[in-house]
Amino acid sequence: MATQLAERRVHPVEAFRQALDHRTNEIKMALPSHISVDKFRRVATTAVQTNPDLLDGNKVERASLFTALVRAAQDGLLPDGREGAIVPFKGKAQWMPMVAGIMQKVRRSGEVASWDVAAVYEKDQFERLLGDDQRIFHKPYEEGDPGKVIGAYSIVTFKDGTKSRDYMPKWRIDKAKNQGRGASSLMWTTFEDEGAIKTVIRHHAKRLPQATDIEAIFERDETMAVEHQPAPQMQEAQPEPVQNLSRLDALEQAIDTTTLDPNAGEKRVAAGSQSLSSQHDGNEDMGEAGE
Repeated sequence: MATQLAERRVHPVEAFRQALDHRTNEIKMALPSHISVDKFRRVATTAVQTNPDLLDGNKVERASLFTALVRAAQDGLLPDGREGAIVPFKGKAQWMPMVAGIMQKVRRSGEVASWDVAAVYEKDQFERLLGDDQRIFHKPYEEGDPGKVIGAYSIVTFKDGTKSRDYMPKWRIDKAKNQGRGASSLMWTTFEDEGAIKTVIRHHAKRLPQATDIEAIFERDETMAVEHQPAPQMQEAQPEPVQNLSRLDALEQAIDTTTLDPNAGEKRVAAGSQSLSSQHDGNEDMGEAGE
């Protein structure tokens, strides 16, 4: 009884640290080499300290917090509020990669000199020219509320001086928004301008270095619309055996069923890791391509 009372008195942040300590190897397995597991743990702890709702079991499903952390590690981004953030939404913790983090992934390719992205608002001065002398001119309105978002653009300058541009007007952004999770997701209910920018980045990134990595980030981003819906199934698909999953998929599957209890799910994750140990990160026309 005394032990149970002592456990109840453990501060939520300390309980989180203990649980994270027991998952060090799991997080390390998901992280890329340029991010140390110690640094990731420090940033993750700061993230939950600044948003206590993430540790409130009555507000956020506990297992979802560790699932979100694994997704951040898989993306090679820190949940520091700049590269990405873990946010509570509809009873779960959700991983939300930010624009700065996504752009950083492309810059690591070594082929990009600069990348400018922005949302365009009603009161901004904006001009886009096509043809031989292609260019985008944008002068933001800074005297007050700029009005509603009417579009977003992306300009990449490569190391050789060439540029690649992309622009999406509001109707195309809305079309992307209404797919999959759509307008009800956290991105569009709280961060509409961020959503518009991320939408044009996703569209543009298909023509840029690290395109595959960038698409993988968006696939794991629970706050964004997904581009494709799975085909209808005539019968319920059977779960795939753990040995046929990738190491990271098996890890995420295991964490989905765990809680902040440091001992929960250890045997399952260990078994999954053991069984998987033998298997093993120009110039484009500005015309509007299809989604």
